[in-house]
Amino acid sequence: MSDQNSAENEWMELFKTAFWAVLIAVVIRSLLFEPFNIPSGSMKPTLQVGDYLFVSKYSYGYSQYSFPYGLAPIEGRIWETEPKRGDIVVFKLPSDNKTDYIKRIVGLPGDTVQVRSGQLFLNDALIDREFVGEYPITDRFEKTTLLTEYRQTLPDGPTFSIYEAGDNGPLDNTKKFTVPAGHYFVMGDNRDNSQDSRVQDHVGFVPFKNILGRADLIFFSTNGTARLWEFWKWPWTVRYDRLFDTIK
Repeated sequence: MSDQNSAENEWMELFKTAFWAVLIAVVIRSLLFEPFNIPSGSMKPTLQVGDYLFVSKYSYGYSQYSFPYGLAPIEGRIWETEPKRGDIVVFKLPSDNKTDYIKRIVGLPGDTVQVRSGQLFLNDALIDREFVGEYPITDRFEKTTLLTEYRQTLPDGPTFSIYEAGDNGPLDNTKKFTVPAGHYFVMGDNRDNSQDSRVQDHVGFVPFKNILGRADLIFFSTNGTARLWEFWKWPWTVRYDRLFDTIK
């Protein structure tokens, strides 16, 4: 065999290996698990900036947005399973169908949702919150805010922590929302620092087809204090206590 033929065979093998690697990665990302990182503090204290998650794509079935660039010719959803109240989901922002957001499902189709003086009401019933404590929290812009942590339990849902900066902020008094069929009402756990369904012209009600999947597991977490080239600092930036935590 000539050197030219040998080189061509090597390139062909390399191409086939790369092709299958990309295909397998796309299949896993589209049908099984997609990695997602937390860029903002809207889900604190449950999720921290610098958390890296696995989002299960099969939890609710598949829509066109389950696949890269939303190119799958799927109307609505196939093999669907309804999300539960309290699930943390990643979804395409309804106002542009491109940007990925992560929030907690608070209202199901047909529910009424309202916030009055910082208190959450579902179907006209107050969802109690239990005081935990007050903590000075510093954000990525080095601004420190005193936040109050509460424990809250949704009907037929999980118990989780929320943060409140106060009870008279811009989103602490809303009208009563009625969740349309096929849609969900989502909120961030950091209630006064979250663009969510309370902001109707930006997020609003989330169509079921826009939900990519459920946030299930934190596989890595970093506090971001080391620059990329400061490799000697990397071991001290990892939040080891958050590795492989299940998300509730």
